Amino acid sequence: MIQRIQSVYLSLITLLSLIFLKGGFLVFSEKSVSFIRVTFNGLFRYGTGHNPELVEKLLPLSVLIVLIPLISLITVLIFKNRKIQKRMSIILIILTIIFVAALIHVSFSIISKFDATIIPGIKMILPILILVLSILAYTGIRKDDRLVKSYDRLR
Repeated sequence: MIQRIQSVYLSLITLLSLIFLKGGFLVFSEKSVSFIRVTFNGLFRYGTGHNPELVEKLLPLSVLIVLIPLISLITVLIFKNRKIQKRMSIILIILTIIFVAALIHVSFSIISKFDATIIPGIKMILPILILVLSILAYTGIRKDDRLVKSYDRLR
């Protein structure tokens, strides 16, 4: 139901996480005037004048990028069953934490392996924002569950 605040949070999570499917979300600058970009398809190195070369496939990141919007969308759609919705939101929180940790790991490995520096961008903040929104969605679901249980006690 869209009037519940956790549905808004989960919808925002879906929209924000779909941004990671297009373009690079981590960009690094090397000393040799080339760029390294982490995308959905993997790790690409952009040199001067030639096509980007695929350095490494990042399959775990790609799986997480697909799972996070899928689970948040499913969580929105199962609004009638709060028990399953709470479990799905916990899974979403865990997947988002794993995604943030994987991004940090990939960033540090690129910095150490290629002697590169990170270029700040808005897509660097989005995983943390998705994590905060998923925690807020879980607390909203939990509040709804407590409210319904308190009404059941009054009957």
